[in-house]
Amino acid sequence: MNRNNAPVIFWLMLASAGMTGCATTSESRLETNAAVVATWPAEVQAKVRAGEAAVGFSAEQVRVALGEPDRITTLTDAKGEREVWIYAGRKARFGIGFGVGGGSGYGGVSVAGGGRRGQELRRVIFEAGRVVEIEQTKPR
Repeated sequence: MNRNNAPVIFWLMLASAGMTGCATTSESRLETNAAVVATWPAEVQAKVRAGEAAVGFSAEQVRVALGEPDRITTLTDAKGEREVWIYAGRKARFGIGFGVGGGSGYGGVSVAGGGRRGQELRRVIFEAGRVVEIEQTKPR
């Protein structure tokens, strides 16, 4: 590789990483589960496509709509035992690293994205496998 190509390769790799991060996970969940989503009632499909869960949803419908919860806990009270799925907001995190090795002229680019767990935004409460309650916190 020519040293003059290093900046071009850097920007191409950075652009590629940025485009990869643009695909939403909700779209991929819908794509992966398209056959089962097609069997659900139209109103359920509409909510799932909008990334929303609702009372009466099954665990599978919530997973497709919202993804995997950040935590699962158990709530025990006078009503009995219920499962609680907790979804936390994500705080943006982005970093870039670039290095050029010795006299060879070879370089590399590292792009890290994602986020760390933020405040709890949503609790989905299940009883007998169905959503019975949803608590939502507005992000700060």
